[in-house]
Amino acid sequence: MRAVIRVGGLSWPAVIYDTPTGRAVWSSLPLKGYARRWGEEIYFAVPVEVDLEPGASEVVSRGDLGYWPPGKALCIFFGPTPLSRGEEIRAASAVNIFGRVEGDLSGLREVKEGAEVLVEAQD
Repeated sequence: MRAVIRVGGLSWPAVIYDTPTGRAVWSSLPLKGYARRWGEEIYFAVPVEVDLEPGASEVVSRGDLGYWPPGKALCIFFGPTPLSRGEEIRAASAVNIFGRVEGDLSGLREVKEGAEVLVEAQD
């Protein structure tokens, strides 16, 4: 399942995995929210509600898309967060990894707090 993430004039292609969380997110597209920043993570609340899946993790990879159940939030991870140790990327608590952003992620650093984020299915 292919999606695109848009913020202002910037966009990133993404893949949504065929997992329970991935299917819940996919069926809710398009999703719109307002960016919150936590280090090099962008997150925003979404109208999706799923529990932690087996394999949920606090340590994630650059480009991972995660769902954070306590905040009902979609997370885009692209670098260290305030809880990271060294170069690892660490979420506030365990997240379900449901997809991945592809391509050059450097533009994600330009996304400002409060910017409108749109995630939609790609044709």
